[in-house]
Amino acid sequence: MVTIELVAEAILRRDSLLVRSLSQDFLSGTKRLSDVERPESNDERVLATAAAIIELFAAQRHEPPPGWTQAVGPLAEPIFLLKAAEGMKHLRVLCETQAPEPLRRRRLYAPPNFLVFA
Repeated sequence: MVTIELVAEAILRRDSLLVRSLSQDFLSGTKRLSDVERPESNDERVLATAAAIIELFAAQRHEPPPGWTQAVGPLAEPIFLLKAAEGMKHLRVLCETQAPEPLRRRRLYAPPNFLVFA
């Protein structure tokens, strides 16, 4: 069974093909996103990414996110979820200003269409 923690870890590794596959498997295997349990990880990057992604998926499905996501705050250091954004100024600015709100709130930056396929 694919967990939100596995999806978050793949996102942080910037493994886009794996992220796509895991996201689709996670969503097809999850009836109610509000029932998804908090990851057991103590890594703040994994927790912030998991919270942001589950909120993004919940918004796409027009469902409420799980309650635990509200307690997960922003990261101390920003993370760009696309490696190219680190070196390409225009892409970096796009990610910083147009990333989906659940990601921006946690200082995670990606293009505005990040995981919209899901």
